[in-house]
Amino acid sequence: MSDAADAPTGADGPGGADQLGGADRHGITVRNAVVSDVPHIQRLCEPFVQKRILLGKDLVTLYGDVQEFQIAVGPDGVPIGCGALHVMWDDLAEVRTLALDAAWIRKGVGHRLLESLEGAARKLEIGRLFCLTFEVDFFEKHGYLNVGDEGLVSPDVYGELVRSTDEGVAEFLDLARVKPNTLGNSRMLKALPAL
Repeated sequence: MSDAADAPTGADGPGGADQLGGADRHGITVRNAVVSDVPHIQRLCEPFVQKRILLGKDLVTLYGDVQEFQIAVGPDGVPIGCGALHVMWDDLAEVRTLALDAAWIRKGVGHRLLESLEGAARKLEIGRLFCLTFEVDFFEKHGYLNVGDEGLVSPDVYGELVRSTDEGVAEFLDLARVKPNTLGNSRMLKALPAL
């Protein structure tokens, strides 16, 4: 559960990375990712890629997307979790690549990351957050609703999004070419209150 230490502070953390919240009772902080975090992001994701829970991403893609990521850092300064916020349209973003070190699952780290990503979305004036997940219970506890295959964007916006080369956007649109990636996942959506 959240405590007062989860509130964003805006203070600079190690290496000048923007620290997004004070340390919690486990000594965990959440901050914006920096390029030196990319190998850690890949390390954190790899067990989930092997289980086909997350899509594998090449290092070049992770470096290109580093500004979308936030990192949970353990008390020893080592990254123990990551998550990304990918803006898709003027009122829609996706929470993606949420991954934790196995030793830190069920200790509030995922909650801290998701809460921080949602805060970043609100600052960008995003009204809705989408996720494609196997972790339905986790996201339901955070106010996400299972939306199935219903149209989440207008036909005009769909026509614009279908031009994207981003695999996550293709998954959001449920395009046939990415169907093997999405089998068994649930499409979930959360409406965000304005700041």
